[in-house]
Amino acid sequence: MGHRYHNGLKTAGLFLALWAVLLVIGWLIAQGTGNAVWIGVFAVMGLASTAYSYWNSATLALRQMRARQVGPTEQPVLYAIVTELSQRAGQPMPTIWVAPTHSPNAFATGRDPDHAAVCCTEGILAILGERELRAVLGHELMHVYNRDILTSSVASAIGGLISSIAQFLMFFGGGRNREGGGMNALAALATAILAPIAATLIQLSISRTREFDADENGAQLAQDPLALASALRKIEQMTTRVPMEPTPATENVAAMMIANPFRGRGVQRLFSTHPPMEERIARLEKMAGY
Repeated sequence: MGHRYHNGLKTAGLFLALWAVLLVIGWLIAQGTGNAVWIGVFAVMGLASTAYSYWNSATLALRQMRARQVGPTEQPVLYAIVTELSQRAGQPMPTIWVAPTHSPNAFATGRDPDHAAVCCTEGILAILGERELRAVLGHELMHVYNRDILTSSVASAIGGLISSIAQFLMFFGGGRNREGGGMNALAALATAILAPIAATLIQLSISRTREFDADENGAQLAQDPLALASALRKIEQMTTRVPMEPTPATENVAAMMIANPFRGRGVQRLFSTHPPMEERIARLEKMAGY
């Protein structure tokens, strides 16, 4: 649906960058220990983690947000909007959930359109009008239709694998090979520190790319880019006053949400899973001819 900022090419490049970091670390361990068996162990763990998180993405995210499923009787407007948008896209109807938090946000999850779920917080339902809510739901549905859940699951798993290997190096310093050379301790320390940072930055780039793409495609699905811009502006303003509490559960779901749910300033903004809100709004206004 429309121009997607070459999202597929960008995502492929970012995955290659993640694997490049992983292979460099693996080469260093192999050189230091003379034994590459741990690389195989980490690789299997990473693949298993990816498969589990992808297959159970909807259940895990909804449980972490303590969301409850709702129907047309409890949330008639929300149900009618999702029904209309999914029919317009020619996709199955997702399940609809509401999370008990006053912080305004929304997210979609599920391994494919047949197993999708859309979740809104009580806070976002309280501050958005019907037109704005429709645009937000269009954005979230496009995350499912664009297969972004697979993208984020794989990126998260590879990034976690890199961090695990870096921690291994931090504790064991790469060991010593059979010739007694061993890996330079400084190199091991540098790898242990820099590898997780590199992995994190690449993961954030993947997440930010997905948000720009879902903004554009969602605005096209809802046929109202200005409504999405208005919704994002309200969410940003309200989140600064009522941010989510950063817990392990909310931090795991944060990258899926339409906006960063935490209050971030200074350096924290660099490590945000979402692009700057002003840039997203400017892009949407440009779509509308402003």
